[in-house]
Amino acid sequence: MYSQNGGCQTPPGLREPGVARIRGAAYGAAMQKILTAPVMPPASFGTRAPFACDPAASRGHFHPEPESATRTCFQRDRDRIIHSAAFRRLEYKTQVFVYHEGDYYRTRLTHSLEVAQIARSIARSLALDEDLAEALALAHDLGHPPFGHAGEDALSELMEPYGGFDHNARSLSVVTRLEQRYPEFDGLNLTWETLEGLVKHNGPLTGPLAGRRGENGVPRDIATYVTDHDLEIDTYASAEAQVAALSDDIAYNNHDIDDGLRAGLFSVEDISAVPMVGDIFADVAREFPDIDRSRRKHEAIRRMIGIWVGDALAESRRRLEAAAPQSADEVRALDHPVIALSDEMRELDRQLKAFLFENMYRHYRVNRMTSKARRVVRDLFNLLIEEPDSLPTEWRQKTAAPRTEKTARTVADYIGGMTDRFALDEHARLIDVQARS
Repeated sequence: MYSQNGGCQTPPGLREPGVARIRGAAYGAAMQKILTAPVMPPASFGTRAPFACDPAASRGHFHPEPESATRTCFQRDRDRIIHSAAFRRLEYKTQVFVYHEGDYYRTRLTHSLEVAQIARSIARSLALDEDLAEALALAHDLGHPPFGHAGEDALSELMEPYGGFDHNARSLSVVTRLEQRYPEFDGLNLTWETLEGLVKHNGPLTGPLAGRRGENGVPRDIATYVTDHDLEIDTYASAEAQVAALSDDIAYNNHDIDDGLRAGLFSVEDISAVPMVGDIFADVAREFPDIDRSRRKHEAIRRMIGIWVGDALAESRRRLEAAAPQSADEVRALDHPVIALSDEMRELDRQLKAFLFENMYRHYRVNRMTSKARRVVRDLFNLLIEEPDSLPTEWRQKTAAPRTEKTARTVADYIGGMTDRFALDEHARLIDVQARS
């Protein structure tokens, strides 16, 4: 399509993987084809797809500043994200388990790193801009509050009278307003392409393509921002942003299996009822009957990630071949994403998510933790919105009267930036009369 070295052409045997090609005895052959499929030359080596985002043609920054002499603008975006305080805090923010549950479970930080690794691999194979895909993967969870989705659900409920709370919108606020590191502007002054990918992580937000996402309206922080800096929220994002979003799904599906098994929330026998997953665990057991269960688990998960990535590459190449976009803007103008799983794999993905929802995310041990987390967030919010004078000085200066929208949004920003550990400590300082303040 765009390269003598293969371009977007689908590797032989991977055009229509289908369920039959990734189950049972066919699994080994499909895995071998995925592992031996030709890899597209990386964009950084001089071959770039015409539909890839080109840093030399970036739409630039909201605040003009000189470009780096040693890095592209997307590389600098990635580096600014890595050096941000919000990124460091991800180490102590919940993925599924609160930080004190154990040292081996994923956190928001390790999850983001795994997403970035998968995103780079897919972007490289499609000759997209790896650096932009990596930057978006590293930044996609910067807006998450403490305690994962339990914390977000609590803040969303509490903030409903004041314009709501949305972690993707807060990610935008973090990189445009809340990070305060540079002398000439607030935020990180990331490129238009990175900001676009952050706000459209789940697709268009308005217009006919938004679907159910458009029913609740545009989150307040995004709506406010785009009045001055149009991020074209009625279209799909770049192919690189779509890669980061799909890599997010691939990463958490597979590492949640790992963490769920490690925590004893379900067994290999339990999850073997899920199509494809059971076949892969059975194949590994047959091939390596003498290895311990831990190695067997890791080998199975490694193979599952390979299957997911291989299917994503095959389906994405098929879609790109059919649409034949000749620029990043032509990708945005399409009425469907170009980076996706096949229909068969999406059905398998749906069944795996259903299993994890029932057996992991709603397990009584996780429910107990999330119940406590919601209470901590509610207690902090209700106290601080009534008594904003209890906020640290730099935050108190941003408030107005108790229970006003300005105070509520300041309190939400304050709580949203907390790690699990800090939230628990702050809760003790503010609620426990015997704790030191």
